[in-house]
Amino acid sequence: MAKRDVVLTYEDYAALPADGCRYEIHDGKLSVTPAPSPQHQMISRNLFIVLHQHVRTRGLGEVLYAPLDVILTESAIVQPDIVYLDRARLGAISRRGIEGPPTLVVEVLSPSTTLTDRSTKWRLYARHGVPFYWLVDPEARAIEALVLGPAGYSLAVRASGDEPLALPPFPDLALVPAALWP
Repeated sequence: MAKRDVVLTYEDYAALPADGCRYEIHDGKLSVTPAPSPQHQMISRNLFIVLHQHVRTRGLGEVLYAPLDVILTESAIVQPDIVYLDRARLGAISRRGIEGPPTLVVEVLSPSTTLTDRSTKWRLYARHGVPFYWLVDPEARAIEALVLGPAGYSLAVRASGDEPLALPPFPDLALVPAALWP
């Protein structure tokens, strides 16, 4: 008898318990991680404030904060730490979450998520056409800004230190990476 893999969908995902774990479905397979640490949340909050203020004052779209479902397909549901939707993608906001790829996905690395963020989600976001992907690394105190091209993601900027700089897709953003760390 041949073994058949079970492919989970959004319907299965919506039925999961609210138990403090972070559930995602990667190509039909369940991924479970513990709730983020306080340090992770402080970094995520600090970055969200900068991005939200930048996007709001310029009328560029919307920045949203986890937990929030990003439904890439019925069998690919993720909860990035931060998502940005430019004005052209605002129609992706639904009652269930974000339906389709946002403009930017931000993941703050944690010991329990680094491998997934740098491999599984990296490929998932690229395959589903997320144009920009930032990896925030608290250990290195750096942000890697990736841009999607025909061959997948490539590193556009690796940001660290006290100097303000812009990261794609925000050419006039004055982000000071050192200000993110608690």
